[in-house]
Parts: sequence; structure tokens; C-alpha cells
Amino acid sequence: MRHHSKPNAGISRAGFLAGAGAIGAAVAAGPLLTSAPAAAIPAPKTGRGLTHRGVCYTIGAGETPGTAWSTTRMRADIRAIKEDLHATSVEVTGDGVDRLNATASEAAELGLHIWLQPTLGDRPAEEILDHLAETGRHLERLRRQGARADLSVGCEFWLFVPGIVPGDNAQERIRNLMDGNFDPELMMRRLAAFTERAAAVGRSVFGGKLSYAAAQDDEVDWNLFDIVGIDYYSYFPDRAQYARELRRYLRWGKPLAITEFGTCAYRGAPELGGMGWDTVDYTKQPPEIKGDLVRSERTQAAYLTELLGVFEELGLYAAMAFEFLTPDAPYSPDPRYDLDMASYAVVKPVKNRFDDPASDWHWEPKQAFHALSRCYARASRH
Repeated sequence: MRHHSKPNAGISRAGFLAGAGAIGAAVAAGPLLTSAPAAAIPAPKTGRGLTHRGVCYTIGAGETPGTAWSTTRMRADIRAIKEDLHATSVEVTGDGVDRLNATASEAAELGLHIWLQPTLGDRPAEEILDHLAETGRHLERLRRQGARADLSVGCEFWLFVPGIVPGDNAQERIRNLMDGNFDPELMMRRLAAFTERAAAVGRSVFGGKLSYAAAQDDEVDWNLFDIVGIDYYSYFPDRAQYARELRRYLRWGKPLAITEFGTCAYRGAPELGGMGWDTVDYTKQPPEIKGDLVRSERTQAAYLTELLGVFEELGLYAAMAFEFLTPDAPYSPDPRYDLDMASYAVVKPVKNRFDDPASDWHWEPKQAFHALSRCYARASRH
């Protein structure tokens, strides 16, 4: 097997988050969600609470030297996730076998449940599957040593894997989806075929529970997996509507994990769902926030806690807030340059010198961090 230690430079977090919006174009061309008989949909279970409460910890090399991945930062972050956020689980996601394995090992050392989700993108299919196999083998070793661990074979393959949707990179694939420049039936066949291959690779290297992170309207054969995984970015003014929508993912009679949920820190962001990030003009240097957005950490915190309450009431398997940190979206007191405002992270990167790409930086908790911490700590006492 080839060892992929270098980062995938072709895909950005913006491209990743565009998935929820891009899939809407495909939905317009035809239903993507596999149907099931209404009788197979169980009533939500109440009072059980979540099994695993966590946060997504995204791994990459960093877009600048100043935000490059380091073992020291990672260890401090994972400790903060356990001791300060009071999470019981961490979703280790991103690319780079060495980085993923080191982070999973650190989480296991601290006693956290590990949801490992390698997401190498814009690479040939065989490399993506090799990357999955190498990280899955390491997770299996941790599991046999006593770690609590689940393996997700990937995330929204139509976005990350070349050849399912036309386009050389994630941004081109998103654009083709939105413009209708794709064959829906061919897309579904290719997506199903690759998902089946990935599931087979996961089964071959990992003896624990297997899952996959799907966009909300993806068509997935969940018979391939033990846990249904959904990246969830809905917004409803009525809380009860979340429960009604989430019930459809229980139709397979399997545990449901919310592999991502979250919003940005400005007024009106929850209504934009997975496209809340799309308010930065990257054609300018430094990048600027478009429009007159009003920073509101309270908006982000309120949305996260409301959804977390719904997930607890339904007794879901896991919920992973997206995300812990976005190093390349630093905070600025000037609203024009406050990229953190358009970030889904629950902590904000603060640079010593905002205009220096190599500047040292640290993170500070946002209101969303404190809100989740209170919820997670309270749940752990019951």
C-alpha cells in the first residue's frame, strides 16, 4: 500500500461545506433518498439521551506555514476537547495517514470514543481506498487494545471522489451539480459502486462498527453499514420539525449518528445551513466578508444547543458538532476581515499579527464552546 503522508491540497473546507447546498441541484433532478415502507419507521425513542457526544476535529496540513498541523497543537486540542469541552467522543477527520493515526492514538490514550473518518479527496479512487485501509488498520489495532472506536469509510463521496460527478476538483463538481451538468442516473450508479467498494475495504481492515457520512438527501445502501451517518444542516423555526425530519433516517432500524451539525457565528447563519460559509470574497487580499454581516456568537450557540437537545430526546447514537477549529479562518475585530464569523468552529483562532500568514496564533473559546461544554458536562453527570 502507498503511504499518503502529504495533505490533499485540492479541496478546501469551503468546498466541503458546499456539499449540503450542491446536493440540492441533484435533488431537483430526482429523488436521491432511498425510500422505505412507512411501517418500517419507528417512533422516536425518548429519554435515552445520546450515546456519544462530540466534536469534529479536522486534520490537514494547513493552508499556510502558520497553520500547519503539529503534534503539540493536536495533543493540546484533544485534551481540551475532553477536559474543557467535556466531550465523550471526537470525530477525527481529514487526510494524511500519519496525522489521522497520531490523533486517533491520542484520543484513545485519553479515553475518548473515536469516530475515525478519513477524507482524502481529489485523488484517484485507488489512493483514496488505500488511505482508508491504512487508517482503518491502525484504528483496528487501537480497538483491539481496548479503545472505543467506530470507522466511517468517508464523507459525501460524490464531492470528494473524482469520476462520480464531472469535475477535476470539488469546486468544479459543485458547480456542475448546481448547473445541472451531470447525469443523475449515472451519478447514482457510480456513487453506489464506490460506496460498496469503500464498505468492503472498511470491513476487510476493521472489526468494529462501520458507517459513512452522507449528505441529507444522498441515496445510500445502508445495508452495507452498521450505523447510519448524516451530515445535518437543516433549519426550522419550529423545533418539532427537526424530530419529524430526523425520523426518516431511522427507517433502516439502525443507530443514527449525526456526523456533522453546526452553523456560523453571525445573525441569519442557521437559515443558510451548509452554505453559511459562502460569505467570504477570496478574490481580495486579504479576503473580505461580503455584505454587512453582524457577528453573533449567541446565534451559533443557540442553534447548536437546540439541535443537541433534539438529538438527546431522540436517543441518537452520536452527535458531532462541526467543528472544533478552523485555523485558516482567523478572528479580526474588524468585521470586514473577521473570517471566523463565517466559520463553523466553536473556538476562534486569534493571530498575533493578523496580516502575517506565518504569524503565531492561539485559539479562544466562543459562546458555542461554552454552551456545548455545559450540555456535555450536564449529560455526563446523569
